[in-house]
Amino acid sequence: MLQTRVNSGLDGVIVADTVMSEVDGEAGRLIVRGHTIEELVATRGFEGVAALLWEGFAPAGQGGDTQAVRAGLAAARVRAFADVPKLLQAAEGLTPVEGLRVGLGMLADSDPTPHHYLVCGALPVFLAALLRASDGKPALAPDPSLTTAQDLLRMVRGQRADAVFENALDTYLATITDHGFNASTFTARVVASTHAGLISSVLAGLCALKGPLHGGAPGPVLDMFDDIGSLDRAAAWFDDAFAKGTTLMGFGHRIYKVRDPRADVLKNTVATLPKTSGRLAFAVEVEKSAIAALRRHKPGRRLDTNVEFYTALLLEALEVPRSAFTALFAVGRVAGWCAHVFEQEKVGRIIRPQSNYVGKRPGM
Repeated sequence: MLQTRVNSGLDGVIVADTVMSEVDGEAGRLIVRGHTIEELVATRGFEGVAALLWEGFAPAGQGGDTQAVRAGLAAARVRAFADVPKLLQAAEGLTPVEGLRVGLGMLADSDPTPHHYLVCGALPVFLAALLRASDGKPALAPDPSLTTAQDLLRMVRGQRADAVFENALDTYLATITDHGFNASTFTARVVASTHAGLISSVLAGLCALKGPLHGGAPGPVLDMFDDIGSLDRAAAWFDDAFAKGTTLMGFGHRIYKVRDPRADVLKNTVATLPKTSGRLAFAVEVEKSAIAALRRHKPGRRLDTNVEFYTALLLEALEVPRSAFTALFAVGRVAGWCAHVFEQEKVGRIIRPQSNYVGKRPGM
């Protein structure tokens, strides 16, 4: 007898075993390959987290060792730059995340570059070229002596950024690399289960991330700050938002019932940046006002700050345009998608759930 109980969002449904990450929503804890997110950010950069995720899954010599991964990603950036002219022609008039979708679609399964290196190296190169093109500037070739974060900022700005900004971007990319079976990661695993290959699986993950319910919240957080304007308007603004049924950006999470641990990691990172103290102080007070309003209007709901709230401040301080926030998120998350593709491919079984037919039947 087919089980007909429907859970449309798959909440609480276990679909796989994984060693990649655990999101403990009750405790507000994120574990990645045996390490808390706070520990990872303090001890490893983006390349280090990628190496950890790929350890035991990537081909020999292409995971586990941070320096090998850094070299592999650097070589992949150089390789991807050859596709930039074709990308810019095809992506004219598109948003940054749409441009990345085009760029990934151009990568061939026959490319000899290890595909996890290829996609992780291509996204920062493509994003930088798209952003410069939108400003009427030529694309800059990557510098393989640099890390992903260092090179991405250099390719966007035209010169090396101060170390504090490079470190902030590196922290951001490391923090968002993996986060359980979110919509984009699960999408990538479904496609991987068909043996479509890593590039197709990552492209599918990017398409899922593009949806505003998954990857589009940081920009609207800044829109909220702009609309509030001054702290004396915050309480009334939130009361009005609840009266209108407006969704608060930067608060609440499908899994976390308490504060998202990544929010404090990024809040601490924002505090290290110059010229952000006033904006940070404003955001902290807005956060307090929002939490108070949540308690007043939704007393039975457990809602708190999520990663998007301080992501918005961090990316604004890095001078990333709001239209590129989701695309930049993909630059970090792609390493996690690759890890899950590797893990899913080892399962060797296609993901094929059942549905509950509720339509008409013959003779009815």
